[in-house]
Amino acid sequence: MSVIWAPPSTEESERWLAIADELSTGHFEPLAGELDRDQRYPWESVERLVDSGLAGLFVPKQFGGQGASFATTCAVIERISRGCASTGAILTAYALGGTPLVLAGTEAQQAKYLGALAAGEAVSFALTEVGAGSDAAQIKATATREGDLWRIRGEKIYIGNGGASRYYVVFALTDPEAGARGITAFMVDKEADGVVIDHLEDKMGIRGTQTSNLKLDTVVRDEDMLGDLGRGMRLAMQTLNAGRISVAAQSVGVALSGYDEASREAVKRHTFGTAIIDNQGIAFPLADVATRITAARMITTHAAEAYDRGESVAVLGAMAKLYASEASHDAVDLAVQVFGGDGFCKPTRAERLYRDQRILEIYEGTSEIQRLVLGRAIKADVVAQEEVA
Repeated sequence: MSVIWAPPSTEESERWLAIADELSTGHFEPLAGELDRDQRYPWESVERLVDSGLAGLFVPKQFGGQGASFATTCAVIERISRGCASTGAILTAYALGGTPLVLAGTEAQQAKYLGALAAGEAVSFALTEVGAGSDAAQIKATATREGDLWRIRGEKIYIGNGGASRYYVVFALTDPEAGARGITAFMVDKEADGVVIDHLEDKMGIRGTQTSNLKLDTVVRDEDMLGDLGRGMRLAMQTLNAGRISVAAQSVGVALSGYDEASREAVKRHTFGTAIIDNQGIAFPLADVATRITAARMITTHAAEAYDRGESVAVLGAMAKLYASEASHDAVDLAVQVFGGDGFCKPTRAERLYRDQRILEIYEGTSEIQRLVLGRAIKADVVAQEEVA
Protein backbone atom coordinates (compact mmCIF):
# COMPACT_ATOMS: atom_id res chain seq x y z
CA MET A 1 0.00 0.00 0.00
CA SER A 2 1.03 3.60 -0.40
CA VAL A 3 2.55 5.45 2.55
CA ILE A 4 -0.02 8.22 2.03
CA TRP A 5 -3.52 7.36 3.20
CA ALA A 6 -6.13 7.09 0.45
CA PRO A 7 -9.83 7.64 1.19
CA PRO A 8 -12.25 4.76 0.57
CA SER A 9 -13.45 4.90 -3.01
CA THR A 10 -17.00 4.82 -4.31
CA GLU A 11 -18.28 3.86 -7.73
CA GLU A 12 -18.81 7.56 -8.43
CA SER A 13 -15.37 8.67 -7.27
CA GLU A 14 -13.61 5.82 -9.10
CA ARG A 15 -15.30 6.77 -12.36
CA TRP A 16 -14.42 10.45 -12.22
CA LEU A 17 -10.96 9.96 -10.81
CA ALA A 18 -10.16 7.61 -13.69
CA ILE A 19 -11.14 10.37 -16.13
CA ALA A 20 -9.19 12.98 -14.17
CA ASP A 21 -6.14 10.74 -14.04
CA GLU A 22 -6.20 10.08 -17.79
CA LEU A 23 -6.52 13.78 -18.62
CA SER A 24 -3.96 14.84 -16.07
CA THR A 25 -1.35 12.29 -17.11
CA GLY A 26 -1.95 12.69 -20.83
CA HIS A 27 -2.44 16.42 -21.12
CA PHE A 28 -2.49 18.67 -18.06
CA GLU A 29 0.76 17.54 -16.47
CA PRO A 30 2.84 17.65 -19.69
CA LEU A 31 1.52 21.15 -20.42
CA ALA A 32 2.14 22.60 -16.95
CA GLY A 33 5.67 23.86 -17.57
CA GLU A 34 4.72 25.65 -20.78
CA LEU A 35 1.74 27.38 -19.14
CA ASP A 36 3.96 28.57 -16.32
CA ARG A 37 6.68 29.84 -18.65
CA ASP A 38 4.31 31.69 -20.99
CA GLN A 39 1.68 32.68 -18.40
CA ARG A 40 -0.96 31.42 -20.83
CA TYR A 41 -4.55 30.50 -20.08
CA PRO A 42 -5.05 26.94 -21.40
CA TRP A 43 -8.24 27.08 -23.43
CA GLU A 44 -7.45 23.64 -24.83
CA SER A 45 -7.41 22.27 -21.26
CA VAL A 46 -10.71 23.99 -20.49
CA GLU A 47 -12.19 22.32 -23.57
CA ARG A 48 -11.11 18.95 -22.19
CA LEU A 49 -12.60 19.77 -18.79
CA VAL A 50 -15.89 20.63 -20.46
CA ASP A 51 -15.98 17.69 -22.88
CA SER A 52 -15.16 15.20 -20.12
CA GLY A 53 -17.84 16.58 -17.78
CA LEU A 54 -15.33 17.67 -15.13
CA ALA A 55 -16.12 21.38 -15.56
CA GLY A 56 -19.72 20.78 -14.48
CA LEU A 57 -19.00 17.90 -12.13
CA PHE A 58 -20.83 19.48 -9.18
CA VAL A 59 -23.65 20.96 -11.29
CA PRO A 60 -27.00 19.15 -10.89
CA LYS A 61 -27.88 16.89 -13.81
CA GLN A 62 -31.07 18.81 -14.63
CA PHE A 63 -28.91 21.81 -15.49
CA GLY A 64 -26.47 19.97 -17.72
CA GLY A 65 -23.94 18.89 -15.10
CA GLN A 66 -22.94 15.54 -13.63
CA GLY A 67 -24.53 15.86 -10.19
CA ALA A 68 -21.47 14.48 -8.43
CA SER A 69 -20.99 14.82 -4.69
CA PHE A 70 -18.81 17.55 -3.25
CA ALA A 71 -16.44 14.88 -1.92
CA THR A 72 -15.94 13.53 -5.44
CA THR A 73 -15.49 17.05 -6.81
CA CYS A 74 -12.77 17.72 -4.24
CA ALA A 75 -11.06 14.41 -5.01
CA VAL A 76 -10.96 15.37 -8.70
CA ILE A 77 -9.61 18.84 -7.87
CA GLU A 78 -6.85 17.15 -5.85
CA ARG A 79 -5.95 14.83 -8.72
CA ILE A 80 -5.88 17.58 -11.34
CA SER A 81 -3.84 19.84 -9.02
CA ARG A 82 -1.30 17.08 -8.49
CA GLY A 83 -0.53 17.16 -12.20
CA CYS A 84 -0.96 20.88 -12.88
CA ALA A 85 -1.64 23.42 -10.15
CA SER A 86 -2.95 25.95 -12.68
CA THR A 87 -5.55 23.60 -14.15
CA GLY A 88 -6.54 22.58 -10.63
CA ALA A 89 -6.99 26.27 -9.76
CA ILE A 90 -9.21 26.76 -12.82
CA LEU A 91 -11.42 23.87 -11.73
CA THR A 92 -11.51 25.21 -8.16
CA ALA A 93 -12.59 28.63 -9.47
CA TYR A 94 -15.40 26.95 -11.43
CA ALA A 95 -16.69 25.43 -8.21
CA LEU A 96 -16.34 28.70 -6.30
CA GLY A 97 -18.27 30.66 -8.92
CA GLY A 98 -21.01 28.06 -9.17
CA THR A 99 -21.55 27.55 -5.44
CA PRO A 100 -23.57 30.78 -4.82
CA LEU A 101 -25.94 29.71 -7.59
CA VAL A 102 -26.35 26.25 -6.09
CA LEU A 103 -27.00 27.80 -2.67
CA ALA A 104 -29.25 30.73 -3.57
CA GLY A 105 -30.12 30.75 -7.26
CA THR A 106 -33.68 30.60 -8.52
CA GLU A 107 -34.49 27.71 -10.83
CA ALA A 108 -34.28 30.09 -13.79
CA GLN A 109 -30.88 31.40 -12.66
CA GLN A 110 -29.57 27.90 -12.09
CA ALA A 111 -30.75 26.74 -15.49
CA LYS A 112 -29.11 29.71 -17.21
CA TYR A 113 -25.83 30.10 -15.36
CA LEU A 114 -25.05 26.60 -14.11
CA GLY A 115 -25.95 25.25 -17.52
CA ALA A 116 -23.60 27.77 -19.10
CA LEU A 117 -20.86 26.86 -16.61
CA ALA A 118 -21.11 23.17 -17.44
CA ALA A 119 -20.84 24.11 -21.13
CA GLY A 120 -17.69 26.17 -20.57
CA GLU A 121 -19.04 29.70 -20.00
CA ALA A 122 -17.71 29.92 -16.49
CA VAL A 123 -18.95 31.96 -13.54
CA SER A 124 -16.47 33.83 -11.33
CA PHE A 125 -16.77 35.00 -7.74
CA ALA A 126 -16.23 38.78 -7.46
CA LEU A 127 -16.01 39.92 -3.84
CA THR A 128 -12.54 41.35 -3.14
CA GLU A 129 -11.74 45.05 -3.58
CA VAL A 130 -8.82 47.32 -2.82
CA GLY A 131 -8.98 47.69 0.97
CA ALA A 132 -11.53 44.90 1.30
CA GLY A 133 -9.73 41.57 1.17
CA SER A 134 -9.66 39.71 4.46
CA ASP A 135 -12.27 42.19 5.79
CA ALA A 136 -14.79 41.68 2.99
CA ALA A 137 -17.47 43.67 4.83
CA GLN A 138 -15.56 46.82 3.88
CA ILE A 139 -16.46 46.65 0.18
CA LYS A 140 -17.32 49.97 -1.47
CA ALA A 141 -19.06 48.85 -4.67
CA THR A 142 -22.66 50.03 -4.68
CA ALA A 143 -25.91 48.96 -6.29
CA THR A 144 -28.47 51.80 -6.36
CA ARG A 145 -32.00 51.93 -7.70
CA GLU A 146 -32.58 53.55 -11.08
CA GLY A 147 -36.25 53.06 -11.84
CA ASP A 148 -36.80 49.32 -12.08
CA LEU A 149 -33.09 48.62 -12.53
CA TRP A 150 -30.02 48.48 -10.28
CA ARG A 151 -26.92 50.44 -11.22
CA ILE A 152 -23.74 48.79 -9.98
CA ARG A 153 -20.64 50.94 -9.62
CA GLY A 154 -17.23 49.92 -8.32
CA GLU A 155 -14.22 47.77 -9.02
CA LYS A 156 -13.40 44.20 -8.00
CA ILE A 157 -9.90 42.71 -8.00
CA TYR A 158 -8.11 39.34 -7.78
CA ILE A 159 -10.89 37.50 -9.59
CA GLY A 160 -10.05 33.87 -10.29
CA ASN A 161 -10.69 32.99 -13.96
CA GLY A 162 -11.20 36.72 -14.45
CA GLY A 163 -11.62 37.62 -18.09
CA ALA A 164 -11.97 33.97 -19.05
CA SER A 165 -15.37 33.70 -17.35
CA ARG A 166 -18.53 35.01 -19.00
CA TYR A 167 -20.51 35.68 -15.81
CA TYR A 168 -19.65 37.16 -12.40
CA VAL A 169 -21.27 36.96 -8.97
CA VAL A 170 -20.80 40.56 -7.85
CA PHE A 171 -21.30 41.69 -4.25
CA ALA A 172 -22.36 45.33 -3.78
CA LEU A 173 -23.82 47.61 -1.13
CA THR A 174 -27.55 48.11 -1.59
CA ASP A 175 -27.81 49.80 1.82
CA PRO A 176 -24.48 51.44 2.75
CA GLU A 177 -25.78 52.44 6.17
CA ALA A 178 -26.37 48.80 7.11
CA GLY A 179 -22.76 47.71 6.61
CA ALA A 180 -22.38 43.96 6.13
CA ARG A 181 -26.17 43.57 6.38
CA GLY A 182 -26.57 45.89 3.41
CA ILE A 183 -24.65 43.78 0.89
CA THR A 184 -26.46 42.01 -1.95
CA ALA A 185 -25.22 39.65 -4.68
CA PHE A 186 -25.99 40.14 -8.38
CA MET A 187 -25.25 38.23 -11.56
CA VAL A 188 -23.33 40.35 -14.08
CA ASP A 189 -22.53 39.50 -17.71
CA LYS A 190 -19.09 40.71 -18.83
CA GLU A 191 -20.59 41.47 -22.26
CA ALA A 192 -22.96 44.07 -20.75
CA ASP A 193 -22.40 47.79 -21.30
CA GLY A 194 -20.28 49.35 -18.58
CA VAL A 195 -18.41 46.16 -17.65
CA VAL A 196 -14.67 46.42 -18.24
CA ILE A 197 -11.77 44.06 -17.57
CA ASP A 198 -8.57 45.95 -18.29
CA HIS A 199 -5.96 44.35 -16.03
CA LEU A 200 -4.58 40.83 -15.68
CA GLU A 201 -2.22 40.16 -12.79
CA ASP A 202 1.36 39.08 -13.49
CA LYS A 203 1.53 36.34 -10.89
CA MET A 204 4.30 34.52 -9.07
CA GLY A 205 2.60 31.13 -9.40
CA ILE A 206 -0.38 29.31 -10.97
CA ARG A 207 0.57 31.31 -14.04
CA GLY A 208 -1.66 29.20 -16.28
CA THR A 209 -4.68 30.89 -14.73
CA GLN A 210 -6.08 34.38 -15.27
CA THR A 211 -6.60 36.75 -12.35
CA SER A 212 -8.23 40.04 -13.27
CA ASN A 213 -10.03 43.14 -12.14
CA LEU A 214 -13.66 43.99 -12.97
CA LYS A 215 -14.70 47.63 -13.39
CA LEU A 216 -18.43 48.23 -13.16
CA ASP A 217 -20.77 51.03 -14.15
CA THR A 218 -23.61 48.93 -15.43
CA VAL A 219 -27.26 48.12 -14.83
CA VAL A 220 -28.91 44.83 -13.89
CA ARG A 221 -32.51 43.78 -13.31
CA ASP A 222 -34.28 42.50 -10.23
CA GLU A 223 -34.12 38.99 -11.70
CA ASP A 224 -30.33 39.30 -11.69
CA MET A 225 -30.29 39.56 -7.89
CA LEU A 226 -28.86 36.37 -6.41
CA GLY A 227 -30.48 35.48 -3.12
CA ASP A 228 -32.31 37.96 -0.93
CA LEU A 229 -31.76 41.68 -0.65
CA GLY A 230 -29.18 42.42 2.04
CA ARG A 231 -28.14 38.78 2.41
CA GLY A 232 -25.08 38.91 0.19
CA MET A 233 -22.47 38.71 2.93
CA ARG A 234 -24.09 35.61 4.38
CA LEU A 235 -24.07 34.05 0.91
CA ALA A 236 -20.42 35.01 0.43
CA MET A 237 -19.43 33.37 3.73
CA GLN A 238 -21.42 30.21 2.95
CA THR A 239 -19.66 30.05 -0.41
CA LEU A 240 -16.23 30.54 1.14
CA ASN A 241 -16.91 27.83 3.74
CA ALA A 242 -17.23 25.37 0.86
CA GLY A 243 -14.51 27.05 -1.18
CA ARG A 244 -11.99 26.56 1.59
CA ILE A 245 -12.51 22.82 1.40
CA SER A 246 -11.90 22.81 -2.36
CA VAL A 247 -8.71 24.86 -1.83
CA ALA A 248 -7.68 22.31 0.81
CA ALA A 249 -8.11 19.63 -1.86
CA GLN A 250 -6.06 21.71 -4.27
CA SER A 251 -3.42 22.02 -1.53
CA VAL A 252 -3.28 18.27 -1.00
CA GLY A 253 -2.75 17.81 -4.73
CA VAL A 254 0.15 20.26 -4.79
CA ALA A 255 1.57 18.71 -1.62
CA LEU A 256 1.47 15.26 -3.21
CA SER A 257 3.27 16.58 -6.27
CA GLY A 258 6.00 18.06 -4.07
CA TYR A 259 6.23 14.82 -2.10
CA ASP A 260 6.47 12.80 -5.32
CA GLU A 261 9.37 14.94 -6.51
CA ALA A 262 11.19 14.92 -3.16
CA SER A 263 10.84 11.21 -2.44
CA ARG A 264 11.86 10.06 -5.93
CA GLU A 265 14.89 12.35 -5.96
CA ALA A 266 15.87 11.27 -2.45
CA VAL A 267 15.97 7.63 -3.57
CA LYS A 268 17.71 8.36 -6.87
CA ARG A 269 20.29 10.90 -5.74
CA HIS A 270 23.48 9.63 -4.11
CA THR A 271 26.06 11.44 -2.04
CA PHE A 272 29.08 9.93 -0.32
CA GLY A 273 28.20 6.56 -1.82
CA THR A 274 24.64 6.22 -0.55
CA ALA A 275 21.11 7.36 -1.47
CA ILE A 276 20.34 10.55 0.39
CA ILE A 277 17.09 9.08 1.75
CA ASP A 278 19.27 6.80 3.88
CA ASN A 279 20.38 9.88 5.80
CA GLN A 280 18.10 10.86 8.67
CA GLY A 281 18.42 14.50 7.66
CA ILE A 282 16.37 13.67 4.54
CA ALA A 283 14.34 10.64 5.68
CA PHE A 284 12.91 12.33 8.76
CA PRO A 285 11.56 15.43 6.96
CA LEU A 286 10.07 13.16 4.30
CA ALA A 287 8.38 11.14 7.05
CA ASP A 288 6.98 14.33 8.54
CA VAL A 289 5.67 15.51 5.17
CA ALA A 290 4.05 12.14 4.43
CA THR A 291 2.33 12.24 7.81
CA ARG A 292 1.10 15.80 7.30
CA ILE A 293 -0.24 15.02 3.82
CA THR A 294 -2.12 12.03 5.19
CA ALA A 295 -3.63 14.15 7.96
CA ALA A 296 -4.49 16.93 5.49
CA ARG A 297 -6.18 14.47 3.16
CA MET A 298 -8.15 12.96 6.02
CA ILE A 299 -9.51 16.25 7.31
CA THR A 300 -10.26 17.51 3.79
CA THR A 301 -12.15 14.32 2.95
CA HIS A 302 -14.05 14.50 6.24
CA ALA A 303 -14.96 18.16 5.64
CA ALA A 304 -16.18 17.47 2.08
CA GLU A 305 -18.30 14.54 3.27
CA ALA A 306 -19.75 16.70 6.06
CA TYR A 307 -20.71 19.31 3.47
CA ASP A 308 -22.47 16.62 1.43
CA ARG A 309 -24.44 15.68 4.54
CA GLY A 310 -25.59 19.27 4.95
CA GLU A 311 -23.62 19.87 8.13
CA SER A 312 -22.02 23.18 9.07
CA VAL A 313 -18.45 23.26 7.77
CA ALA A 314 -17.35 26.72 8.95
CA VAL A 315 -14.92 25.20 11.44
CA LEU A 316 -14.00 22.06 9.51
CA GLY A 317 -13.44 24.06 6.33
CA ALA A 318 -11.15 26.50 8.12
CA MET A 319 -9.19 23.62 9.67
CA ALA A 320 -8.88 21.80 6.35
CA LYS A 321 -7.78 24.88 4.45
CA LEU A 322 -5.31 25.98 7.14
CA TYR A 323 -3.73 22.58 7.67
CA ALA A 324 -3.62 21.42 4.05
CA SER A 325 -2.23 24.68 2.68
CA GLU A 326 0.54 24.74 5.27
CA ALA A 327 1.27 21.04 4.74
CA SER A 328 1.71 21.78 1.04
CA HIS A 329 4.15 24.55 1.96
CA ASP A 330 6.27 22.02 3.85
CA ALA A 331 6.12 19.53 0.98
CA VAL A 332 7.26 21.88 -1.78
CA ASP A 333 9.87 23.50 0.42
CA LEU A 334 11.35 20.07 1.09
CA ALA A 335 11.27 19.26 -2.64
CA VAL A 336 13.40 22.30 -3.41
CA GLN A 337 15.80 21.39 -0.61
CA VAL A 338 16.18 17.80 -1.74
CA PHE A 339 16.99 18.92 -5.29
CA GLY A 340 19.54 21.40 -3.96
CA GLY A 341 20.81 23.87 -6.55
CA ASP A 342 18.69 22.24 -9.26
CA GLY A 343 15.57 22.90 -7.19
CA PHE A 344 16.34 26.61 -7.17
CA CYS A 345 16.65 26.82 -10.96
CA LYS A 346 14.11 26.83 -13.77
CA PRO A 347 12.61 24.82 -15.34
CA THR A 348 12.47 22.22 -12.59
CA ARG A 349 9.10 21.07 -11.32
CA ALA A 350 10.17 21.64 -7.72
CA GLU A 351 10.86 25.31 -8.45
CA ARG A 352 7.48 25.73 -10.18
CA LEU A 353 5.63 24.01 -7.35
CA TYR A 354 7.31 26.27 -4.83
CA ARG A 355 5.79 29.29 -6.57
CA ASP A 356 2.44 27.65 -7.32
CA GLN A 357 1.92 26.66 -3.71
CA ARG A 358 2.26 30.06 -2.09
CA ILE A 359 -1.18 31.35 -3.06
CA LEU A 360 -2.83 28.45 -1.26
CA GLU A 361 -2.06 30.10 2.09
CA ILE A 362 -3.58 33.37 0.87
CA TYR A 363 -6.71 33.07 -1.26
CA GLU A 364 -10.07 31.91 0.08
CA GLY A 365 -8.92 33.42 3.38
CA THR A 366 -5.33 33.65 4.58
CA SER A 367 -3.93 31.30 7.21
CA GLU A 368 -4.31 34.17 9.69
CA ILE A 369 -8.02 34.47 8.87
CA GLN A 370 -8.50 30.71 9.31
CA ARG A 371 -6.88 30.95 12.74
CA LEU A 372 -9.12 33.91 13.55
CA VAL A 373 -12.21 31.89 12.55
CA LEU A 374 -11.04 28.98 14.68
CA GLY A 375 -10.14 31.21 17.62
CA ARG A 376 -13.65 32.68 17.63
CA ALA A 377 -15.13 29.19 17.42
CA ILE A 378 -13.05 28.06 20.40
CA LYS A 379 -14.20 31.06 22.43
CA ALA A 380 -17.86 30.44 21.54
CA ASP A 381 -17.46 26.78 22.48
CA VAL A 382 -16.05 27.62 25.90
CA VAL A 383 -18.73 30.25 26.57
CA ALA A 384 -21.47 27.77 25.59
CA GLN A 385 -20.03 25.11 27.91
CA GLU A 386 -19.87 27.56 30.81
CA GLU A 387 -23.48 28.59 30.26
CA VAL A 388 -24.58 24.97 30.39
CA ALA A 389 -22.56 24.39 33.53
